[in-house]
Amino acid sequence: MQVADEQTSIRVSKRILHLLQSMKTYSKESYDEVIWNLIEPHLELNEKTKRSIEESRKEIEKGNYYTLEEIEEKYGLK
Repeated sequence: MQVADEQTSIRVSKRILHLLQSMKTYSKESYDEVIWNLIEPHLELNEKTKRSIEESRKEIEKGNYYTLEEIEEKYGLK
């Protein structure tokens, strides 16, 4: 987890506060940590997805792909 030098306050509804409280994995875990744990997987996914898209584009440029028609014919789906 990254720790920011500066801190701020945000307003959340009581419903969200209770949900955040229920997501704490240990009693002294900060809300910053809880929120980070919710956000972090999406950041990784986005970076992984971007890399995957870039790799796929390079493969397509090289001609390394199959058309839908080729797949349907290969697997007898037509």
